[in-house]
This record gives sequence, C-alpha cells and structure tokens, in this order.
Amino acid sequence: MMNDKSGAGPDVGEQLRKFLSIQLGGLDGQICGLSPVGVGRSRDNWVFDLLTQRAGAEHREPLILRSDPEGGLVDTDRRLEFALLDALEKSELPTPAPRWLDADGQWLGRPSLIMQRLPGDCDYRVLGDPARPLAERRRLAETFCELLAQVHRTDWGASGLAEILPDPGVQAARTELDRWEEILRHDQVEPLPELDLAISVLRERAPLSERTVLVHADFKPGNILLVGDRVTALLDWELAHLGDPLEDLGWVTQPMRAAEHTITGAWEAEDLIAHYEQITGIDVDRRALAWWVAFSAFKTAVMQVSGLRSFLDGRSEEPYRPTRRVLATILEAVLEEELA
Repeated sequence: MMNDKSGAGPDVGEQLRKFLSIQLGGLDGQICGLSPVGVGRSRDNWVFDLLTQRAGAEHREPLILRSDPEGGLVDTDRRLEFALLDALEKSELPTPAPRWLDADGQWLGRPSLIMQRLPGDCDYRVLGDPARPLAERRRLAETFCELLAQVHRTDWGASGLAEILPDPGVQAARTELDRWEEILRHDQVEPLPELDLAISVLRERAPLSERTVLVHADFKPGNILLVGDRVTALLDWELAHLGDPLEDLGWVTQPMRAAEHTITGAWEAEDLIAHYEQITGIDVDRRALAWWVAFSAFKTAVMQVSGLRSFLDGRSEEPYRPTRRVLATILEAVLEEELA
C-alpha cells in the first residue's frame, strides 16, 4: 500500500496514491518526499520518489508531477506534451522520460503528467552570475547555443513527431502569428493598439521558411538543468512544435530576454548567431531573423495578456500585463523590422 510521508496537502497525496496504485497494476509502492517546487510559471510541480519492490530489491525512482494550474501565462495540452516527450525518448536530446498521464484530470484533479526527475538545478540568470568566472559563463553560453542546435537537428520524422505535430512548411511565420493573435483576441481585456500595429506589420512582412525543424519555443537557461557546467536536461516542452529554426533564434536574441542569453561585452546576440552558424554550417538570414525577433517580443506581450486574463478570472494570483516598457520594446522591434 502506498504511503505519503510528506508535508503535502492531503488531496494531492491521496489523489496521487490512488492514481499510481492503478498505474502500477497492484504493485506495492510508496510515495516519499512529496512536496511542491516553486519553479516554472505555467505548471504546478510536485516532486517525489516512488519506491517499489522488484525481485526482492527496493527500487527508487525520482519523479515529478506536473499539473495544469488554475491559471497561467498560456494554456497548453498535457496529452500533447506527454506524446512529444515519449517521442523524444528515441532522440539524443536530454529530455525527461514521461511515465504516466492523467489527460483530463480524472484522477489528479487537473490534467497532469508524471515524468522522470533528472538531476541538476536551473538558473534563469546563470550567464550573469558574478560568482562564475567570465570564461566559464562564456563557455556555458556556447553550450546552450549548441544544445539549441541539437534541438533543431533532431530527426522529427524518424522520431515520430510528424505523427503528432503538423508541419507548417514555408508558412511557419504566418502560422505562429495567427496562433498567437488568436490567443490575444481570446484573452484581451483592453485596447492594445501597439499590438494591433505589430500584427499588421508582421503579417504583411512574414518571411517564408527555408526548412522545418523541431522548435522548442521557450528555450532559456531557466528550462535547462545543470550539474556544474554539464547539461542534464532540457525541460518545458509544452509549447514545442514544428516550424522555422529562426523562431528559437529570434526568441533568444530578442531584447527582453537579453539578460538571460547574453553577456555584455563577451557574448552578444551576434556572437550567439555566429556560433550557431559555425556549428550548424547554416547561414542565418538576418532579414528573416529580424522578423522573428519582433514576433518574439509580440509573443511575450501576448503571454502577459493571458496572464492578466487569468488573474481577472480569479485563476491566478499574479496580475501579469504588458507594461509600457514592454509595449515600447515591441514597437521598436517591429518598426526596426519594417524599416530594415
């Protein structure tokens, strides 16, 4: 019989106990150390160890439960995330293996998945950490860039991703713009003329894509686990899709994420792009990349609009909203792209 020996709330512990009892097919197991972890803004996360007896020996498996929150920055699908992680097990990417899925929340109260918990820590600001020598941070930045290139080199056809993710072909830019405009219109609570202008300019100037790759869509140090300077996992695949590799490059080089991805004077956006070109052997179209940089700024603002809607609906406690600085940054990026 499972026994939750943690300080977790009785509902989570009891729900998890019943769910795992069924998944294990009556195999005796024990939940140890169930506790919430305060990382990530889009999911509620609980870590625990699952102890089972196999052939007379105790087996301990570190796991993490990821459940939909009442509200967040953007709604995503646990069923799709589970299927994607399952497909990526066949790849060389450092991703956690999915274990069990409660797609509709029948057992765990909200749509949830349980996956392998890999070792390491994540730090949004690791590249700016003054406690780390500059040379070490520069090498770490190169490692992150190489990991992104590895994502883009993933054979999405052979791994089965084509069966669960549509290929937008040359229209990846318009596909993503349409998707995020739809989210904006659904969640918008006030006029945002800056975003209306951004949509108009971006739609008029959307580039055609030269190739389709697996796009992570939220690549950042905060989604990477490290043990020292070694990458142990790339997390949070909930927004991943097939699309243009420039989408990820635009995301990591947009002005609002500079503190996470660059090191002033040592690893600027151009250094990141040049390193990506060197390791992939593919020239980056700077004109098309400018569009994706502007789109990434727009996408960031839409996430905040969704966060505000969630707060007003009583589904979250933090009132996200696009600040004037954010909107000004978007306009600057869009107008630079328009005049380029």
